[in-house]
Amino acid sequence: MSSGGCSTCLEIIFAAVLPPLGVFFRYGCCSSQFFISLLLTVLGYVPGIVYSVYVILKTAPELPGIDGDRPYYILA
Repeated sequence: MSSGGCSTCLEIIFAAVLPPLGVFFRYGCCSSQFFISLLLTVLGYVPGIVYSVYVILKTAPELPGIDGDRPYYILA
């Protein structure tokens, strides 16, 4: 997803319901952030939520390349 306000709000809502889902929408399924979120959610639901919200709010998503190619997990 893009880094706009509405998409960030939706990512946080998804992170509160299922923490790896919010991180997946921001970074994709093959990122280290996703696997850390998944592991923390399996070990404890609250640590997964805290980490997912932190990652979504404090780190910027990867930007598309200079040639305009978008990563496969960015829709639209």
